[in-house]
Amino acid sequence: MSFLFETFKGWKAYCEDKNVPLYQPVIEYEVEQKNKEENAIRAGILQAYQVMREAVDTGLREEMTSRSGMINNGAKKVYNHKLAVLSPEFQKLISRALAAKEVNSCMGRVVAAPTAGASGILPGTLYTLQEIHDLPDESIVEGLLVGAGIALIIEQNASLAGAVGGCQAETGSAAAMAAGAMVFCLGGSIEQVFNAVGITIQCMLGLVCDPVAGLVEIPCVVRNASAAAIANSSAQIALADVDAVIPVDECVEAMGEIGASMENKYKETALGGLAATLTGQQIAKRVLIQDIEILPDEELPE
Repeated sequence: MSFLFETFKGWKAYCEDKNVPLYQPVIEYEVEQKNKEENAIRAGILQAYQVMREAVDTGLREEMTSRSGMINNGAKKVYNHKLAVLSPEFQKLISRALAAKEVNSCMGRVVAAPTAGASGILPGTLYTLQEIHDLPDESIVEGLLVGAGIALIIEQNASLAGAVGGCQAETGSAAAMAAGAMVFCLGGSIEQVFNAVGITIQCMLGLVCDPVAGLVEIPCVVRNASAAAIANSSAQIALADVDAVIPVDECVEAMGEIGASMENKYKETALGGLAATLTGQQIAKRVLIQDIEILPDEELPE
C-alpha cells in the first residue's frame, strides 16, 4: 500500500525515511488509486495546470459578466489599472486570481483546486510564480502534487467544503496548498513547506461561507484574490525560516474544530453574514425573480 495522507508529521517521516522528495508519496498514492503509471499521473497534472492557465487568460481576455450581474470584468479592471499599489507583479497576482475565479462564476472551464469556489488561488499564484522565477512546467507539476498532498491531509482532519467548514475550508485550504507548493517550487525544505501551510491556515481560520444570493460570486471572487496574497506572504515568511510555532497538524485540527462549531448559517446556506445584509437580500430577491420562468397553466381535462 502507498502512504496514507493522515498527518503532516507522518508525511515528513516517510519522506525522510525513504529519502524521497515530498511529491513522491503523492505520485505513489495516485498510481495506486488510479491504477496508472507515474508518467500518466504527471501528464494529468500538467493538463490540469494548462487548464488553470487558460482560465486566467480567458478571464483577462473575454467578457466576464455573470448572469446575476454581480461579476463584471473586475479582473481586467485590476490588470489594466495604471496605479500599482505595491508592484506590477503583485497587481498581476491579484488580477490573475480574480480572472480564473470569474471564469468559474461565468460558467467557464476551471480546475476545482480543491473546489470551484477556490479555483482562482492556485492558478493566480503559480502562474505568477512561474513567470517571475522562470520555472519549468515540471517544477510546477511537482508543486501541484505537493499541494494535492496538503489537501488530502486537510480533507482527512478538517474539510475542503464550505458547506462543512465555512470558507476557511475552501479558500483557506487552497491558499495553504498554494503556499506549500510555492515554497517547494523555490527549493524550500520540508519544514519550510509545512510552516507555510501552518501560517496560511492560521491567517484564514474562522472565515465564514456567506455567498450572496447563494451564488459563488460575492464575496467568493475577491476572497480568491486575498487568499492568493496571503499564500504569498506565508511563503515569504516560511522561506525565511520563521516558525509557525503551532505545528501544522494542530493548525488543521483547529480548522476542523472551528468548522464543526460554526453555525450552519455561516456554511454556504446564504442565511448569514453578507448574504443576510439588506443589500444582499435585495440582490437575492432580484436574482431569484429574474431566474424564475413562469410557465402557463396546463389545461386540465374536464
